[in-house]
Amino acid sequence: MSNLTFSAPCLFGMEGIVANELRFMNVQDVKAETGRVLFSGDFSTLAKANISLRCAERVQILVGEFYATSFEELFDNVLRLPWEEFIFKNEAFPVKGNCLDSKLMSVSDCQKIIKKAVAKRLGDKYSTAWLCEEGSVHQIQFLIRKDKVSILLDTSGPSLHKRGYRKESNDAPISETLAAAMVELSRVRKDHFVTDPMCGSGTIVIEAALKALGIAPGINRSFSSELWKCIPQEVFAREREYARSLERKDANFFAVGSDIDSQALELAKKNAELAGVSEYIEFVNKDLHDFTLERERGTLITNPPYGERLLNIKEAEELYRTMGKVFKRCPGWSYAVITPDDDFEKCFGRRADKRRKLYNGMLQCQLYMYYL
Repeated sequence: MSNLTFSAPCLFGMEGIVANELRFMNVQDVKAETGRVLFSGDFSTLAKANISLRCAERVQILVGEFYATSFEELFDNVLRLPWEEFIFKNEAFPVKGNCLDSKLMSVSDCQKIIKKAVAKRLGDKYSTAWLCEEGSVHQIQFLIRKDKVSILLDTSGPSLHKRGYRKESNDAPISETLAAAMVELSRVRKDHFVTDPMCGSGTIVIEAALKALGIAPGINRSFSSELWKCIPQEVFAREREYARSLERKDANFFAVGSDIDSQALELAKKNAELAGVSEYIEFVNKDLHDFTLERERGTLITNPPYGERLLNIKEAEELYRTMGKVFKRCPGWSYAVITPDDDFEKCFGRRADKRRKLYNGMLQCQLYMYYL
């Protein structure tokens, strides 16, 4: 099926990064909006986006958008949408969503109205009064914001940040998608040396390795839409084969992740093995105070513990002062540090060359970037 409109929701601050990812894939009609990126294509585009996007949270089909200020308008507009093109007889279609600053603010009532409208449309198309919903799941999602209704079908299932390699993690881990955004903003390429001196369960260095080696983040996981009857079975297989053809076997990449927590490092090693990048990463038990620049050139990317996560404010600021001492100015090196603390630069001892607002979940952070 061609001419579908898709939505890739993402963390605030990452819309431009996701848009650039899609443009690099030669996807059409890319448009960044607050909290999401719209694009168009066919079922192959759907599969490619799910397999290859590093910084988006999921891929949705935008089935329709309209304004509604009453349940009658909501029902009638949902009823007009071509649900039979995606949901076959007896396939499941649960409904969930959110309402913000709108006339219609009861999520449960909106769920019931949308469910009823979709059921009527499918019942009429398939000439049945009963839909048993025993087949594959088509998760319907809705967002009503300032009376504008977006009706979507989720194609991903579990969020795209769930790559499949992080079975366990330490306390307060960074999400894979945010780590991937930091890697992208640090411009990691196939010949980079990357280090994270507070690596925890290894997410940043693993995402750096996946990026440098050209390994698609979703290459080894499944997606809910793979079970849909409306999508030919060969579509995902073909896109996975294409993604594997883009892997860079000649990459001269290496990373070092260090941490004071030996248990976290054991998790990091397992995660790197599951991600298929363990031969490109060394994990070292080391205190931050002992950090040194062991190579002439490199990229340091880190997510230090801070007051909202593991340390109180006083402890976090003392950590930033230590970082300012051991992260020395050195030609050929760059640093990227994410934190929600507005006093980071003061404690670190240097103003960043560039700052980028990013969100860690709902927590507003700054990515402080230093080019030395």
